[in-house]
Amino acid sequence: MKFKKENRLITAALPYVNNVPHLGNIVGSHLPADIFARYCRLVGHNCVFVGGTDEHGTATEVAAIQKNTTPQRLCDFYYKIHREIYNWFNFSYDNFSRTSRGIHHKFTQSFFIKVYKNGFLKEDILVLPFCKNCNRQLSDRYIEGKCPYCHYENARGDQCEKCSKLLDPANLKNPKCVVCNSTDIEFKEEKHLFLDLTKLSTKLERWIKSNKHWRPQVRNMAFAWLKEGLKPRCITRNLKWGIKVPIKGYEDKVFYVWAEAAIGYISATKEWHNKKWKEFWLKKRSKIYHFIGKDNIPFHTILFPAELIAHKGYNLPYNVVGLQYLNFEGGKFSKSKERGVFCENLPNTNLSSDYWRFYLSFTIPETGDTDFSWDEFKERINKELVDNFGNFINRVLKFTWNNFNKKIPLSKGDHFINTANKQIDKVIVAFEKVELRKAMQEILRLSDLGNKYFDKTKPWKTKDKTAVFNCANLCKVLGLLINPFLPATSEKILKMLNCSESNWDNIKRFNLKNHKINEPEILFHKIEDCQIEELKQKTSKVTKYSIEQTETIKNTQTKPKPMIKYEEFQKLEIKVGKIKSAKEHPNADKLLILEVDTGDKLRQIVAGLKGHYKPEELKGKEVIVLTNLEPRDLRGFKSEGMLLAAIDGNKVVALTVDKDVKAGSEIK
Repeated sequence: MKFKKENRLITAALPYVNNVPHLGNIVGSHLPADIFARYCRLVGHNCVFVGGTDEHGTATEVAAIQKNTTPQRLCDFYYKIHREIYNWFNFSYDNFSRTSRGIHHKFTQSFFIKVYKNGFLKEDILVLPFCKNCNRQLSDRYIEGKCPYCHYENARGDQCEKCSKLLDPANLKNPKCVVCNSTDIEFKEEKHLFLDLTKLSTKLERWIKSNKHWRPQVRNMAFAWLKEGLKPRCITRNLKWGIKVPIKGYEDKVFYVWAEAAIGYISATKEWHNKKWKEFWLKKRSKIYHFIGKDNIPFHTILFPAELIAHKGYNLPYNVVGLQYLNFEGGKFSKSKERGVFCENLPNTNLSSDYWRFYLSFTIPETGDTDFSWDEFKERINKELVDNFGNFINRVLKFTWNNFNKKIPLSKGDHFINTANKQIDKVIVAFEKVELRKAMQEILRLSDLGNKYFDKTKPWKTKDKTAVFNCANLCKVLGLLINPFLPATSEKILKMLNCSESNWDNIKRFNLKNHKINEPEILFHKIEDCQIEELKQKTSKVTKYSIEQTETIKNTQTKPKPMIKYEEFQKLEIKVGKIKSAKEHPNADKLLILEVDTGDKLRQIVAGLKGHYKPEELKGKEVIVLTNLEPRDLRGFKSEGMLLAAIDGNKVVALTVDKDVKAGSEIK
């Protein structure tokens, strides 16, 4: 299947950093965005994947007050946690930025100066609540009350969490202050800046109608907004934590977080590359894909596009992939009730991220809310991942290894190749439509076809070279197709095949002929009932983070170690090594297995770098290795040396050389 290669920018919703994400947050934007970005790269699109944390606004200020810290320290603390979780899930962000960074502040200010000069900002009066008890203006999430539309009791001052309607605090019924719970609230008039949506309504409607490829729920929500009639919307707030407004008369205010957060997609792309960012945001026919939750649909179909139109010159999003919600066992995720699967616990389980990525790919809420179920989790893993996909790869490669002199035999193939190629087309069509659940299902149908073909041809009886050739090459196809969903598994399959292909250019070519493979290994293990019970206990616990305690530990100096003689140091043999390959340790949460060329030999070194580096990031790095350390067994794998690294709090950084040197060069 051929199609034109193009520029594609993929974005995932910017999460607030006032808490730790759960699986609903992961499957609601980050995972599907990563899957689609990986696919786009594999088929040859010029693709960049950006995201970041949304750090301004009252949500952050309120959380900082509750935790007795500053907004900056709060954001610094949670940004690291978010970053570590996304790294563990193997998300392939080209840049994961922050809206608190200077580049975003400067870009946002210049952006709105242009919008102001273009005549799309206007002054108007806003009626804002004032808490007499706190002596504080209550912007957005500082105030809660009953939603005037759906009557939800705890609607925020900016948006109702239940019905997703955008709100003004003055419309809330029975409002109260979030900080002190007081209902002694007075509403006062004040002058603010507004984005004049009435001037932009016609262009927005014309643009939305042209996007017939959007999902129905996205188009319907956008049209519902237009039907209600667009009114000027305030873009300024009286807060200290935020981006200062550079317009005369409003210097004491900051930009309302809804107005500046999505601009973070542009500043994050610019931060990625100071020149190439224009290829995606300014060059015509480039495509922008936003992956967001349904509560963010109005912002990405109406408000952010309105800002782009008002600025002039920027590309509007090609597809707003509005996702619904993931529930847990028939109800909502709840940290207070410890109901759910909370991401900070996952590295402490015995399951790699690919197990979770696999099951979550079936629960992506593409057209309606979905539900996490432990029973389904076990069934999907055991029946689909282990018995279907994993079983086909392992049985074919093990049979080839044992019966054909460790080589894929030479053959021209047969009709099965055409059948497989038709199925590959179905996978690609699903990806192009951003129907990711369907893409996964079509891949599993292909591995099922392989299992049935293997059973039908019975090569263990006939020693049929054509059957083995077809099935072994199908393993290559499956290894490449599964990459967007299970990147670590894809790497393992291709390594077992001794295959260097890294994209889908030859996805339909059964081209491994008389080809030597590496010794196969089991990809996955079934999950037992007792393991499910253990997972429930581990993953539902809510970690009690203490920002102050963390800062104290971080700043505490370790006790100096005793002095040693120079002769003792001379006993250490330290060399430069070049990492040839890296993979995840199957039995450990924090370990990677490296193959390192140290000049004298290719060493296997087990290093605690998982979560700090992706395996593909380490390949080719020139590192520092202690080579005369006695070999030791680490969780079933022999380690023949020690890679040197620097440790800064929770961060681990491998030591490298700043210029190319020969592997084996001694460090003295």
